[in-house]
Amino acid sequence: MTDIKRSGFVTLVGRPNVGKSTLLNAIIGTKVSIVSDKPQTTRRQIRGVHNAGDTQLVFIDTPGIHKPKSPLGERLNSAASSSIGDVDVVCLVLDGSATIGSGDKFVAQKAPKDAIVVVNKCDRMKPERILAQLQIASDLGFEEIFPVSATTGKGVEELVAHLLSLMPEGPQFYPDDMISDLPDATWVAELVREQLNHRMREELPHSIATRVTEWEWPRIRVEILVERDSQKGMVIGKKGAILKEVGTAVRKQLVDGVFLELIVNVDKNWQSTPEALERLDL
Repeated sequence: MTDIKRSGFVTLVGRPNVGKSTLLNAIIGTKVSIVSDKPQTTRRQIRGVHNAGDTQLVFIDTPGIHKPKSPLGERLNSAASSSIGDVDVVCLVLDGSATIGSGDKFVAQKAPKDAIVVVNKCDRMKPERILAQLQIASDLGFEEIFPVSATTGKGVEELVAHLLSLMPEGPQFYPDDMISDLPDATWVAELVREQLNHRMREELPHSIATRVTEWEWPRIRVEILVERDSQKGMVIGKKGAILKEVGTAVRKQLVDGVFLELIVNVDKNWQSTPEALERLDL
């Protein structure tokens, strides 16, 4: 193992769709958290590990904090809020290309006063717009503000360098070759959900959950849950077209030789059923 002398935990918090997962992936240098343009894509805390010299950063990606409309939403908010305490640094991530408004202020109130503000998606803005957004972000009351683009990588190196400088002396939490603590089965299920998110219309992804129900290498079976019978056909697609597309896209991200089976079942109102949420580990 590397001779780590300093280490610490960094939590990424913010509203849905501000780019926390994309930022995490950019920092780690590979995909450790699924991404899509749908709100609430991230449903659990996901840790990504970054080693640089004698310092190890452990990042915690979190669900977007929002006004919950279901027990699932309440759990997502709880998962995000619980990650703010007992870490070394909190990064409040804002979508610089959107209005910085009441939702961001609500999340900011949960962050400690020494949190670092990360204004993301600066690649979508002209310089004068970036300056205006940085001024608005400064009104939130935090001292450190970093403009970045998680998509292009601009500003990410500077942010990471600053975070490395803040880490206290401490042991190495994860081995050198470990970039995430997400179990393999959970990761495969997440990849399936990511591909479904890319193909489903706006409201349907909220009703989709995925889990691995069989893992007998190289055979993996992933169950896709929807809440209504009418949604089942949408997910399967005409003559199974959607499932075929999803399966093909996921297999490309796995090692050669994997046999991936996708099945779709209905679990009515699983978002509102505590037993279902426990079963899905959400």
